[in-house]
Amino acid sequence: MRYGQALRDEIAAAGTTPLIGVHDMYAASLAAGHYNGFFVSGFGFAASYYGLPDIGFIAWPDMAAFVERLRGAFPHHHLLVDIDDGYGDPEVACHVVRRLERTGASGVILEDQRRPRRCGHADGKLVLPLEEYLEKLDRVLAGRTDLLVVARTDATEEDEMLRRAAALAETGADVVLVDGVRSVDRLRRIREVTGDKPLLFNQIAGGKSPRLSLTELTALGVDAAIYSTPCLFAAHRAMETALAELKYADGRLPDTGGTGGEVGVKEATELLARNIGRPHPARPAVPA
Repeated sequence: MRYGQALRDEIAAAGTTPLIGVHDMYAASLAAGHYNGFFVSGFGFAASYYGLPDIGFIAWPDMAAFVERLRGAFPHHHLLVDIDDGYGDPEVACHVVRRLERTGASGVILEDQRRPRRCGHADGKLVLPLEEYLEKLDRVLAGRTDLLVVARTDATEEDEMLRRAAALAETGADVVLVDGVRSVDRLRRIREVTGDKPLLFNQIAGGKSPRLSLTELTALGVDAAIYSTPCLFAAHRAMETALAELKYADGRLPDTGGTGGEVGVKEATELLARNIGRPHPARPAVPA
């Protein structure tokens, strides 16, 4: 199976393709019952794996190992991976992209930030000179075989944002992402300057971008949407609530046999057992 082409076809179809952020295997197991596309966000992975904010702590072997586990359990899901700035210089970025393609990733997002980098919806972002980023992007594109590549800019000043979006649309990247878009009007202008190039929109709760439905995004000409942290933030709230209730109940666990919908060993085991033995599609060989 050509995972990159499958994701291209999905994005090219009518409507806005949603890709749901998953920060660990349990979250992915739940999301798989509702959506056929995953997004591995730097924010979620840094939080889950390291317990650290999204400011450049991720080591690429850790990300690659997580993607490998995801693909092993979910052979038919689209899998878009945030690789930040490629984890360093162009040589490292190309190596990471080849490794992820062999692992079975569907696509990657490569940003134009320079170190110290941070979440796309945070303040204080710094970007590389456009020519330097384009050189890195061109090398990544030349090194991939089937992998879908999203070119991302984190420019914040409007004229520079539009200039970079237009430049990215002229490259061989499959999709363009302008992160941290603050208004619908600005999104419309980005759509205009990127022409026919597929456009990706990033939504994160509490972020800088407006909260838009898939129907609204489709009307704005957006081809795909990534939801970075719905599982992570929901888990945060649910765990806080469960621990407070456990403390209030003097350590007595909830009754999972009742009608309150509490999850116990049986429900969790049944969910995870679905990840065993899913048949994998045949894949063409990827050059080493």
